[in-house]
Amino acid sequence: MVTRRNALGRGLDALLPSAPARRAPEAPPRAGGGELALAEIAPNPDQPRRRFDEAELERLADSIRRHGVLQPVVVRRAPPDAAKPYELVVGERRWRAAQRAGRESIPALVQDVEPSALLEVALVENVQRRDLNPIELAHAFRALLAAGHTQDEVGARVGLERSTVANHLRLLELPKELQEDVELGTLSIGHAKALLQLANPERRRALRDRIVAEALSVRAAEALARALAAPAAPRKTAPAAGAAKSDPNLRQLTEQLQTHLLTRVRIENAAGHGRIEIHFHGPEELDRVARTILEGRRP
Repeated sequence: MVTRRNALGRGLDALLPSAPARRAPEAPPRAGGGELALAEIAPNPDQPRRRFDEAELERLADSIRRHGVLQPVVVRRAPPDAAKPYELVVGERRWRAAQRAGRESIPALVQDVEPSALLEVALVENVQRRDLNPIELAHAFRALLAAGHTQDEVGARVGLERSTVANHLRLLELPKELQEDVELGTLSIGHAKALLQLANPERRRALRDRIVAEALSVRAAEALARALAAPAAPRKTAPAAGAAKSDPNLRQLTEQLQTHLLTRVRIENAAGHGRIEIHFHGPEELDRVARTILEGRRP
């Protein structure tokens, strides 16, 4: 369970007034709040959120058609050479949904936010709303680190433990296709951490397919990953060890069997005779390996 601390960065509460929002006059504001033309607002270039659920956007657009925008977005004045006079700080989902709803303007608060603070403010607001998936959080954390913050400082600014920041950053070590699985919710962050135990791409892919096909729990995925990542036990007989170690074909076959069965495999071979050892941990693991062999299917 993630432990949350009080965020020290400038979140939504720091930008919005405590008084209830009300519909302001149609004139574009120069300071404070009012209505701004949607065409005058550009999206936040540092928006940490990369995926917007289409169904959620449509539901919000329908609500806006019936009730209007009940909470203003927050914008800043854009640089003089920018294409549009205002830039979103927080509220991109409302901004997108208002466009879908056919509105021409949206309630907005104009705040003085330094360009260097755009990412932090947007990140804190999304974390407080729990709107970001783990990969979006990881990219935002990495951007803050690149700006010179430490992991402790990043955690303090968004109200998360340093270990949580570190665990999210590790997700970026996964290949793009597995990161997309986490973004889409196909894999949980726990499953992703299990996959990170495996350096071999083929074993990692095989374990991922197994997790998805059989809806493996995080604990089961971790057990399989540990078995695949553990070094093979030393062989008891010197001739067998020497033969297996020096034979590239046996090494390749061992790797293929381990990837196929998702468990450790050892081949002993001496003078054309030997044995294959298949490791398992518990009756469930034995049943899985046996079914994989007997059914002749990939795990």
